[in-house]
Amino acid sequence: MVFASPFFLLGLIVLPFVAFYKHRRQRWEQADFSLSTLAAFASSRQKIGWKTTVRRYLWGLPLLALGLVLVALARPQKSYTDQKIHADGIDIMLSLDISGSMKAQDFTPDRLGAAKDLAISFIDKRAYDRIGLVVFGGESFTQCPLTTDHRILQALVTQVREGLVEDGTAIGMGLATAVTRLKDSGAKSKVVILLTDGVNNAGFIDPRTAAETAREFGVKVYTIGVGTQGEAPYPIQNFFGATAMQYMKVEIDEKLLQEIADRTGGKYFRATDNASLRHIYEEIDQLEKTEIEVTTIKRFTELFPVFLWTALALLLLEYVLRQTWLRSVVG
Repeated sequence: MVFASPFFLLGLIVLPFVAFYKHRRQRWEQADFSLSTLAAFASSRQKIGWKTTVRRYLWGLPLLALGLVLVALARPQKSYTDQKIHADGIDIMLSLDISGSMKAQDFTPDRLGAAKDLAISFIDKRAYDRIGLVVFGGESFTQCPLTTDHRILQALVTQVREGLVEDGTAIGMGLATAVTRLKDSGAKSKVVILLTDGVNNAGFIDPRTAAETAREFGVKVYTIGVGTQGEAPYPIQNFFGATAMQYMKVEIDEKLLQEIADRTGGKYFRATDNASLRHIYEEIDQLEKTEIEVTTIKRFTELFPVFLWTALALLLLEYVLRQTWLRSVVG
């Protein structure tokens, strides 16, 4: 509750002092006399005492009514706020490499695990965008089409694992599948975020052809190469079936990824650890901002009639009591 004219409430400060003054004055004006016995008043003592007490504090009703009038003059209001949100959302397809090399542990817990975790965080920040997911290895498929149901999308991201498709790195097919999902979109901006850790060595679609198709359909491609510099530890099974780490050279076709980004108006990023990959997703989030228009409408309901009518009712009650039930005592 808010007050349109709150300065009237200052008058309430005086009321306790008035009440105290009235109470003290009654005690000063009270007459005392002595009787040898109260036997003559025994039958009506309780009744007269109760009425006398009510009459003594009857002045409290007009005082309370005055307080309610002051509150009414302050114009109490109940406010309601309505928000209308209009967002020109962006359509985003995440294209994620799930080849065997994504098990490399130069990221925590590994490359694929880090990519999934940060993709989920990225989705959380894009409340008004449609987002989908493509995964690729030796071939590609759509794990989740464009959707605004981000909870389902995040659940599907969590289910992604190495081995869902035959091994290999079909960058061209991963990009082409994502572009296919976006080509008929009517969104103001269409984006693919393609993440890989290797060299195109599978599939029947050339990555440059897929990039040209993306450009023709107005799809911007951000490419991310993941992998440390030099060598990275890969888990392998030894002769006895136990897991051991073997360091292997990191090979990322950065020239190709840079060319794909340049052709489509995007940008190429290199991530060498979890922190740099997190920074990349944050930068993309800043580069692709959704335009949101928020209209706030405030409505107010006047509550002063409730206080005013209550004050009038108290005054009427005080008048009726003085003229009827308490008349004999007052008179």
